[in-house]
Amino acid sequence: MNNSIEYAAPRRKTTPLWSGLALAMLASATSVAHAGATFKIDDTKWVSVGAGLRSSFNANEKGAPNGTDTSTNFNLDNIRLYVSGQIHKYIKIEFNTDCQTCNSGGEVRVLDAIGKFEINPYVNLWVGRMLVPAERREMNGPFYSANYNIFANGTPFIPADQNLTVQSDGSSAGSYGRDDGATFWGAAVDGRLQYAVGFFRGLRSTTTTAGVPQGANQDGNVLFAQRVAYNFWEVEKNPGYYTSGTYYGTGGDIFTIAASNIYQEQGVGTAANPGNFRGTSFDVLVEKILPGNGVVTLNGEYKNFGVDGNTAPLPTSLGPNSFTLFQGNAYDVSAMYLFPQKIGYGKIQPYGRYVNNMAIHSPDKDVFEGGLNYIIDGHNARISLSYQRYLPTDLNGMTLGFQWQI
Repeated sequence: MNNSIEYAAPRRKTTPLWSGLALAMLASATSVAHAGATFKIDDTKWVSVGAGLRSSFNANEKGAPNGTDTSTNFNLDNIRLYVSGQIHKYIKIEFNTDCQTCNSGGEVRVLDAIGKFEINPYVNLWVGRMLVPAERREMNGPFYSANYNIFANGTPFIPADQNLTVQSDGSSAGSYGRDDGATFWGAAVDGRLQYAVGFFRGLRSTTTTAGVPQGANQDGNVLFAQRVAYNFWEVEKNPGYYTSGTYYGTGGDIFTIAASNIYQEQGVGTAANPGNFRGTSFDVLVEKILPGNGVVTLNGEYKNFGVDGNTAPLPTSLGPNSFTLFQGNAYDVSAMYLFPQKIGYGKIQPYGRYVNNMAIHSPDKDVFEGGLNYIIDGHNARISLSYQRYLPTDLNGMTLGFQWQI
């Protein structure tokens, strides 16, 4: 057996090693997810390892425990370990972890655990724990979004992103946007038409505790999730059905629109008062390389979340063992420009962003954000400084974020 080690770039790039492997398999559009170093076992077997870290400093007006002073917090937002490998020409495995309770002491938990059958560009199957197909923000994740604060100051979460940890008492439908299930994905029309269709556990509810039903979805209904995207200009190249919020000009001119939908019968509420959840989203990414090699990036997203059934209209809180979700409309738009000139080790990228959440049962909430990204090595090394203005409270916030990945 010929064992060797080759160092590979992160998941969004293609290396000579991967070029050779891609020729040996029909699913050549995908690459190693988060690969930092690849250990080659033979012509078809390999294992790759990598890591990612995000840490930030936050200051928020009147955010201190006394409710009047400015809060100042240092946060360990993510520390991830990536492991993936290929067992057979068409069979792969991926295992990723994260410190999902980092700011409460920290516990390393399973993030992804995926068995992959990647047969051809048109139809592939992933099984295990993985991202639920949804809008671009969820598919980017924190490491491949254009903004550091994409989740903290963004639109409402999908059901699988409501909790940090997986619970079975009717208060959890997954964790960090992941859920246990299966996803069929692929692409057609020369890769321009991309799709993902998933089936997941969704809201987890135990039958009874001391004779009392715990949570909605006592029928054990499956959650259905779909995403369809069309690439009008260059085809975005990512592993599986993942996405990126920007390619910093390395992916050519990008213009992609997408629609996604999530539905679960009895996917919200309580055992005594369940409701059906539907979340529909549309997103667009435009990235244009200008003369002189400056890069303009525009991201837009619209969400419509609704609940029907016995819980409509759903109150803010249903008490113990309840699962409540946002109802209403939400928007998230951002624009940024990457200067072509290097300053020191990286390039400057100023940006502006506006988020509007219009919930049915509470006042509208708006966030105006502006900032600077210092791009050293794409998504692998960057520093972000941002200012936030929150309405209707008229409060201010500031974030200094650091991201490393290998």
